[in-house]
Order: sequence, then structure tokens, then C-alpha cells
Amino acid sequence: MSSIRRYEKIMEVLLTNKEVTVAELSDRLGVTGKTIREDLTRLEEQGLIIRVHGGAVLAQGDQFGILPAKEPLVKHAEEKADIARKALAHIQEGDIIALDGGSTTLEIARRLDNRPMTVITNDVYIISELAAKDHIRLVVPGGYRVRNMLAGPEATDYVKQLNIQKAFISATGIHPEHGLSIYTGDLIEFKRALIDTAREVIAVINHHKFGQTALRTFASLNEITRIITDGALPAEIGRTYSDAGIIVE
Repeated sequence: MSSIRRYEKIMEVLLTNKEVTVAELSDRLGVTGKTIREDLTRLEEQGLIIRVHGGAVLAQGDQFGILPAKEPLVKHAEEKADIARKALAHIQEGDIIALDGGSTTLEIARRLDNRPMTVITNDVYIISELAAKDHIRLVVPGGYRVRNMLAGPEATDYVKQLNIQKAFISATGIHPEHGLSIYTGDLIEFKRALIDTAREVIAVINHHKFGQTALRTFASLNEITRIITDGALPAEIGRTYSDAGIIVE
């Protein structure tokens, strides 16, 4: 197993359990404790985990683009609501939009009026939210479930056949050099399908994620049409992205 795949497996375990020991990871991944400790050091250097005696804990559980199994997170709720309100201004009746998985896109779904439009999503929480809105045509790609999201080649292939006008994309981090990133490769192909298919790609990212880089980059800045963030983003940081030719709202 490659080091990148081990990093992903470690993050998947932590996302479920929040804490894990070196011995548990060694047994699960079939490598030595020394290898696991080196992996944990690398992940800690990237700000993804915090080392504790004998193991590690997740650094920021709500930053990774996947929500908890039981219920969505409410951390930074006001910031996410601010982003959602701005995003709604870009959604018109009759639009064909995609909502990537995540707590900010879930907030957009909650605030969508029940009026004619098409919404494509792979997030089971968003699906549940929109199912009761009978004027919205809900399109759910196939695939296997990765916690609260559907992924896999079936979902990706289906999305590539669609005419998506606007895709609202989430990310763990956004960085001037490293672009948009996420913690695991399981969701990259679906995100890429949305980005490659949509006429307009809108990243919805709170200000805490600016300047951050996660394990896997899935898009460069020049592939993004617009970034919508909350009002707490410092103006000088926003200018860095505006200078790269992206509209920052």
C-alpha cells in the first residue's frame, strides 16, 4: 500500500472514531508501528491530526468535506449561513445546479425555495433536505456510500452526461498555489466530474479554510469561476485570489 493510500485510510478511521492508536492502525493497515508513527508525523505537519500519547486525534473534524454519521455539524453556523445567503442570489428558477457534499452546501439546500429547478447532489443529508420540496427535481447519481456521500465510477459517469449550469463545490482547504484540496481520494473523481461538466464552478468556502492545504488537490484556482465566502475573510487575503482572476464574493 502506498503512503498516500495509508494517509487516506488513517484519515478515514479518524473521521469515524475521532481517536486511534498506533497499534490499531498497525493491525488494520498491516504495517509496522514505526511506519504508522512516521505517517502520523506527516499528517500532523499538514495540520490534519494532532498526535497524542500512543496515537492521534482528528484536528478539525468539520473541515474535511464529510459530515458526521449521526447529524450534520453546526460549527461556524453563522458563517455558513452567510455564504448560503450569498449563494442563493446566483440560483434562479429553472436552473440546473449541483450541490457538492458538505455542511455549507447543506445550508444552501435548506434555504432553497420550493420552486422549479433541478438539483444534482451526492450528499444524503442534502437529498433528505430536498426530498420534501416537490417542485425541485432531485437527481441522485449512483455509487457507494462514503459516510454521508455517494461516490464511485457510476456516480462520476452519470454526472459527466449532464448539463449542469452551476456547481457549488466544497473543499477542506484553498491555497493560492495548491488550489482546492480534500483529505481523501474517494471523492475526487465526483468533484472533478462536477467541475469538468458545469458551465460555472462556484467554490463555497468559509474564511478559516483560506491558505490551508489538505492531503489531495482536486482543482486548481483557474478552474474556479467564483469563490463565495463569509464576511470575516481579511481583504488582503481576498485580493490574493482576486489577483489570480477569480471573483471573490
